[in-house]
This record gives sequence, structure tokens and C-alpha cells, in this order.
Amino acid sequence: MRGYMMVRAAGHPRADKARYVFEHVLVMEEMLGRYLLPGENVHHRNGIRDDNRPENLELWTRPQPAGIRASDAVAWAREILARYEGILSLLEAPVPTPTDRETQNAPSG
Repeated sequence: MRGYMMVRAAGHPRADKARYVFEHVLVMEEMLGRYLLPGENVHHRNGIRDDNRPENLELWTRPQPAGIRASDAVAWAREILARYEGILSLLEAPVPTPTDRETQNAPSG
């Protein structure tokens, strides 16, 4: 896909036919210490698709289905809270700006 960085990762469950995986997926999985679960995806906080620094990535999960019973919604919310309880602090970082990235990549001296 246009603008996204790809990394060869043969055997990865999300690898395409050519055995490549989006780099931002691999970075998030490294942060989590596991593969992404079904319904999870990775969002670039500053909108720059090739900025795969951990602080620029957010883990997103698909919302509960529409038309759900309230009791099922509460059960779903508890499941989500339990799933992400131990990693929430990892995923909460200030949103980096393009200026931050330019400053970080600027030559020193």
C-alpha cells in the first residue's frame, strides 16, 4: 500500500504472498510482545505512514457490533479492559508531530 514500509517476514501470520508485512505492524507486535489479535490494527498518530517510531503508533481495536444488548456491551467492555490492562501505559504516549520527526532526523553538529 502506498506510503507504508514493508519488511520481509516469512512465516508471519500477516505476511502477504511475497512474505512481506507492514513495518508498523511488526513494531507494534514487538511493543506488545505478541502478534496482533483479530480485530486489532495499528494507526499512525501523526498521519505519516512511514513514521514507524513506537511513540507514533497506536493500537486500535474494532468497536463492539451495532445493535448489541447492554449486558453484552458490558461483557465486551470488560473483555477489552482485561485484554489491554497490562499494556495500556505502553500505548499511551504524546502525539508526535512532523516537526519532532524532522528534528530527530536532522544531522547534528
